[in-house]
Amino acid sequence: MTAAASPGRAGAAFASAAGAAAAFISDGATVPARSARAWSVRRLDDMFGGLAGWLAAPLARRLDAPVDVRGVAVWLALATAAPVDAAYIAAARAEWGYRLADLEPRLAARFTAAATRLGYSGQQAERQWATLAKLAAVAGLPAGQLGRPRFDAARDALAAAVRADRRSLPKTFTTPLHGLQATLAAMGILDDPQPRRVTGRGIPARWDHLESLAPAMAGTMRRYLGQLAISMRPGSVALADTTLRHLAAYLTAHHAEVTGAAQIRRTHIEGFKTWLAARPGYRGRRSPAATTIGMRLGHLRCFFDRIIEWGYDDAPARNPVFSGDMPIRDRPLPRFLDDADASRLLAAARHLPALFDRVAVEVLARTGLRKGEFLRLAADAIVRIGDSEWLHVPVGKLHADRYIPLHPRVKALLGQWLAQRDGQPGKLMFTDHGRPVPQTRVDAAVRRAATAAGLGHVTPHQLRHTLATQAINRGMSLEAIAALLGHRSMSMTLTYARIADRTVADEYFAVSQQVEALYGAEPVLPAGAGGPNMRRLHTETTRRLLGNGYCTRPADLGCRYETMCETCTFFTTTIEFRDQLQAQQTDAQRHGDTSRQNAYLKILDTLDSTGT
Repeated sequence: MTAAASPGRAGAAFASAAGAAAAFISDGATVPARSARAWSVRRLDDMFGGLAGWLAAPLARRLDAPVDVRGVAVWLALATAAPVDAAYIAAARAEWGYRLADLEPRLAARFTAAATRLGYSGQQAERQWATLAKLAAVAGLPAGQLGRPRFDAARDALAAAVRADRRSLPKTFTTPLHGLQATLAAMGILDDPQPRRVTGRGIPARWDHLESLAPAMAGTMRRYLGQLAISMRPGSVALADTTLRHLAAYLTAHHAEVTGAAQIRRTHIEGFKTWLAARPGYRGRRSPAATTIGMRLGHLRCFFDRIIEWGYDDAPARNPVFSGDMPIRDRPLPRFLDDADASRLLAAARHLPALFDRVAVEVLARTGLRKGEFLRLAADAIVRIGDSEWLHVPVGKLHADRYIPLHPRVKALLGQWLAQRDGQPGKLMFTDHGRPVPQTRVDAAVRRAATAAGLGHVTPHQLRHTLATQAINRGMSLEAIAALLGHRSMSMTLTYARIADRTVADEYFAVSQQVEALYGAEPVLPAGAGGPNMRRLHTETTRRLLGNGYCTRPADLGCRYETMCETCTFFTTTIEFRDQLQAQQTDAQRHGDTSRQNAYLKILDTLDSTGT
């Protein structure tokens, strides 16, 4: 070849285009095939001056070239790891996978075996392989050397080119791409595959587009997000990223004169609030929920606070987002299923055809796990501690892990899932075709069970509320419920104490009997008749000294925290304290406090049965 002597990339199959061309010709199976290949190589030389000239030629000219010439150029580019522009790859209909398999048959065989092991069909594996060939061409690297940074860069470049060519990303592009990451991860070429992102209406503009319109503002926002990524979880950073892109998209569309964050004023924020409130909400809502708007404005207030505090050059003189901009958040009671509906849901779930659906519904209902915690369970999450088996819940929403007791039914279901999971790569328990199971599958599982049970709309988080409500109704202490649910503070657990359930009803009727007795009692002097000295004397004689203050609870009222120590796992007692414990149980019975009464009865029964 005349102008094809340019050297290939390190690790390429051939060091130069001339050597690759000679190999291409000699690989022909017959004399006529070799002659045809030699003719195609000469035509590439005559029309473009070799591979280098073809790569530098305008897109339209390359696309108009004969099919055999384009095929030779693609083969040579892959053989020498010469970068091919994404625009050509998106527009051309070359047989990329066939060309790469011809060059790297051993890698192709490994790839097919890995894809088959993950459960992909032969056709799915072929489409993934063709996508790999395209990404390798964009990156200008051998297919086996596409690490995560190069893979992501090539993917984004090719996706942008496909979107520009077809105005959207078709499933014929995205589906093989998602599967390709799982297969490459199973081969050890990529790290663990990234979870599938759910996209839809309302996704703001991409950063590359925003940078072309307002480079200073986009640069400030991305610099800020880079700092967040050091100290915050990826999910939290992603939410802030979306909010900032929403703001940038609004400003570039409605206030083109604003090119930097320092130019953003209060009037711009007021316009953004109106624009944000007019957008469609999630799940068919006509507008975003108040919590969504509050979250977005909270992100912006934090953004301006920090870039001002950090001394960014592109920062406004004062924060244009005020605390009063946040909508007042409603705090409704948790929505839960009553006992009858919960029983119907579990009965329906056990007859669902898909194993994952059965596992998801029952595990969530019996453990109270959050949806994200469930999906992040490790394959070795079942552990034995002492004589019992426990489920290890990884670090999650509140930055802490925990262990929860393993119900026999949950253990059996998880065992079934792990048995069929054998062969899947990665550390997560719930993977499918080598990829983490998305949250939408959990939603769908609960929805199918609810539909089968005739319950209407039920969410995975309602199962968590249902378990907590069932526990508090049956006398489980708030401390134990907090440990089960992974609450960081008791204020989170006390939400369930607000529910008008059987516990509340029992306590209400116990107190109401005492209140009713007051109406038939002998008349007494009004509360103020004793004067201030008598009231002070009464306070001194009734209040109880604590370690850091006083308890002023009237002696006739019970204390819901009286059994805090007795319900602690570290509490121990002996038979010598039986009389005091019996007196406490009697006092709880006299006050109608069933929770305290049951706690002391349990301790007394243990003492009577052991004698110690």
